[in-house]
Amino acid sequence: MKILAIHNFHRKGSASGDDQVFKSETALLESHGNQVIKYTVSNDEFDNAGLIGKLSATFGMLWSSKNYRAVRQMIQKEKPDIVHIHTFFPLLSPSILYAAKRSGVKVVATLHDTRFVCPCSTSLRGTELCNECGDGKYFRMCKYGCFKNSRLQSFIVAGIFTYHRIRKSFYKQIDRYICLNENQIRLLTNIGFDKNKIIKKYNFVPDAEANLKAVKVEGLPERYVVFYGRIGEEKGIRILMKIWDEISDIPIVVMGGGPLENEFKQWAKQHDNVYFLGYTQHDKCLSIVKGGEFVVFPSIWYEGCSMVEIETESLGKGLIATDLGFSVEAIEDGVNGYKVALGDIIDFGKKIKGLWNNPQKCMCIGVNARKDYENKYMPEDNYQQLINIYRDTLGI
Repeated sequence: MKILAIHNFHRKGSASGDDQVFKSETALLESHGNQVIKYTVSNDEFDNAGLIGKLSATFGMLWSSKNYRAVRQMIQKEKPDIVHIHTFFPLLSPSILYAAKRSGVKVVATLHDTRFVCPCSTSLRGTELCNECGDGKYFRMCKYGCFKNSRLQSFIVAGIFTYHRIRKSFYKQIDRYICLNENQIRLLTNIGFDKNKIIKKYNFVPDAEANLKAVKVEGLPERYVVFYGRIGEEKGIRILMKIWDEISDIPIVVMGGGPLENEFKQWAKQHDNVYFLGYTQHDKCLSIVKGGEFVVFPSIWYEGCSMVEIETESLGKGLIATDLGFSVEAIEDGVNGYKVALGDIIDFGKKIKGLWNNPQKCMCIGVNARKDYENKYMPEDNYQQLINIYRDTLGI
């Protein structure tokens, strides 16, 4: 099968889940003999542009004639069987949806976040969950500066999504939506998306356990808990800080970078049991996770299908995570981990201490986590699901 895969990458150095999924999914398709043509842009293009280029790109977020023409020309030249779109915002713009449909090609879109409900993609207003803009009244974003804490940028984004809401761009130009969890499906159907066009497919990660060994890093304790991922508000990093303000006898190793990195670094210096390694090369990071007891994941937003969580399970490690988004269906309490109510510092502390003090239970949960990975997140199974989605969309 010939697939045109389209994606708007985040900035260089980003470890964003949708970037990882695009790379791993296209590689998986190619490894099975499919021909994958890629059309991608990167947000670095915006950062590196001059003033005129930035203004042009900003207006292009509404409708990018450049990318519209490029996608149409690519379809005419390559004649793909299907177009698979991952992230289109901000630079590609919804114009690429029209380019594909007007070329007579079926369009599949993976929804890595809740952007069709919340133009900011996070379903957060500050640190509080918010899905009010599902009603299409996007200009309320201006009052709160929802997009990057800027009322001006919120106004621009609200205008873009209002225009495409009126045109029903996201309803009419996509033939099949791939959602990553039941929560996404519920949010979309609540605002009028056709449930018959929605299918759920989890992400996958390569089998990290297969050739990976735990490594002992100089300066780290013999036993430790792990947090790894983006050091940002939405990942619950401030929740993590509050939890460890109350825990003085359990070491935690934290790996990652992000907007709150400097704040976290200063906080970590005040805690003898917090080991902050900053950005850590992926293989080394997973080896350190493998050497830990379990992973803490106090996210405050709707995770789609968290790569951190399924990587953790692939390593045979349990999770203590927020009972929200993907984690709701991914974790069975006491089996492969524990779920904690959003922001419940006390219960997070209890669950962490309880599992830490019961090494046998910790090991049992890790074994079950590995089984869960094998049952739901293996590459080969994911490939068959994806090809079946393509075939079903094409009616073959």
